[in-house]
Parts: sequence; C-alpha cells; structure tokens
Amino acid sequence: MDGAVTSGRGGALLVVGDVVTDIVARHAAPLAAGTDTAAAIRTVPGGAGANVACWAAAWGCRDVRFLGRVGADSVAWHEEALTRAGVRARLVVDHEAPTGTVICLVDGGGGAERTFLTDSGASLRLSPADWSPALLDGVGWLHLSGYLFFAESSRALAELALAQARARGVPVSVDPASAGFLVELGVERFLAGVEGVGVLLPSEGEVRVLAGAPEVGDLAGLTEAAVKLSGRFPSVVVKRGAAGALVVRAGEVRAEIPALPATPRDSTGAGDAFTGAFLAATLTGTDLCEAAAEGCGAGARAVELVGGRPVLG
Repeated sequence: MDGAVTSGRGGALLVVGDVVTDIVARHAAPLAAGTDTAAAIRTVPGGAGANVACWAAAWGCRDVRFLGRVGADSVAWHEEALTRAGVRARLVVDHEAPTGTVICLVDGGGGAERTFLTDSGASLRLSPADWSPALLDGVGWLHLSGYLFFAESSRALAELALAQARARGVPVSVDPASAGFLVELGVERFLAGVEGVGVLLPSEGEVRVLAGAPEVGDLAGLTEAAVKLSGRFPSVVVKRGAAGALVVRAGEVRAEIPALPATPRDSTGAGDAFTGAFLAATLTGTDLCEAAAEGCGAGARAVELVGGRPVLG
C-alpha cells in the first residue's frame, strides 16, 4: 500500500520510556492566584511511554512490552496497573529517587487544555545498565519516549536501544514529547540523538520547534515544517489534536486526517493514545495513513476520559 511502513511485520511492541504518577486537577474556573480554586482531583498512573504501551494493548496489540524506572515507593502499584492493561512491564526499581510525579492542571471550562508541572524523579534515571539486548528478542517495533532524550543517562540508554534495534532491522519510532524541553535541550542535540529513527510522531508545536519555525502558526507553515523534517525521518506523523493529523512521507504530504468528534474532559494523554493506536495498527501492516486515522480515533476517545490511560473493561 502507498505510504506503508511495514507489511504485516508482527512481533512484539517494545516501548521504552517514562512511567509516573499523575495528579490530575480539573478546575472549571480560572486559577485564582493567592487563594483557593475548586477542583476535582484524582491520582492515576501515567507517563507518556507507559500510556502509549497501554493504548497499544487496548487497540489490539497482543504483545506489548515496557521498560521504565520507578521509585521503590510505588513500584507495586504501577506494575499492577500495567499488567491489568495487558502490558508486560519490566520496571527497574530505583532506591534513591522516588517515582516521577506530574501535576496536570486541566481547564475543565476551556476545552480541557492542560498544563504540566513535572518532577521526573526516577523515570529519567534509566541508564544503559538497565538495558539488555535480549529485550529486543521477538520485537517487531521499538518505540522510544522523547522524554528519555532530556537527561544524560536515559539519553544514553535510548541511543543504545536505537542502535541495537537498527542493527537487527527493527523499526523505531520516537515521540518528541515536549516542545519546552526540546528548546531547553537544543534542537540539534535532540536530532542527533534520534538519527536513524523511521517514524517521528511530533505535536504541532514540536514539529515547528524541530524545523526551526516556532513562530509560524498556519497550516501551510506546519506542512512546510513537516516536509522539511521528512528529509531526516522517512515518515513524519504530526498529531494536531482537535484538528486531526498530518501525514508526510519521503517529502510528500500523504494525507490530512480529520479528527473524530469528541466532548473533551481532559486532554492529558491524548497524544499518547494516538501513538499507541498508530503503533498497534502499524504492526499489523496497516497503511501509514490508515494507522494515523486509528490514532485519531484513540485520541478522540482519550480526551473524553480523565487521565492518560484507557478505561479497562
């Protein structure tokens, strides 16, 4: 099929990335400085990498594996949550740092947009010592959370995993994860770390930062930025939230995928849901554009939930 990135490849999906505890606070009124703002607050398992793994399993991927690092304070809770979601988790226990925590401030009265306060904790303390080549046995696709590239030790692990996957002929995808962190790290440093990745899955803001055009806000500018990036990555799938997705391959726009209707409650994890469903579809040999449409379907479902994970039956 046109735009295909795999042809019924099969095998397991291995996700390497962050697993954190999300504290989601949905507030209907604007935040009031210096006083109280009423909010509905929940504590749920999260983390971009772990969320992707859970959504891939929910979208039909039968063998989803995950490598992450957590503090001893909550390893049992996170392991149980991943197992219930159908993910085979290998959680490295950190006895020095606590599990990462993210406070998600969700504007319940304004389109469910969210702001993150992030303490990465143990999640970005993954290191090459936590990696084994055997983790790639039986794997048909490797996905790396972009957060790994924002700390020295986890970046070293990600680059090692990427190199070994390429040596085995295993396709690799990366979600850049955070426009703000990309700016702090430096675009060229990030791009050097992900050299050889086959599929890049950025948000609109991330693709503009990576292409050096953060001030360009229209669709034409976004398309130009994505096409530019596809000179370095064979496939670039831009996640546009309520605007759907843009699929670029080998320097050509293959499709503009519309979003599905949804009533948003919390946009936390919507991009992770897109990525998980996209990867689940891709592993079955689904066309690149059709896989992006599956991603849009998962994203629409995710924004109607509170937290970044699918609801378990």
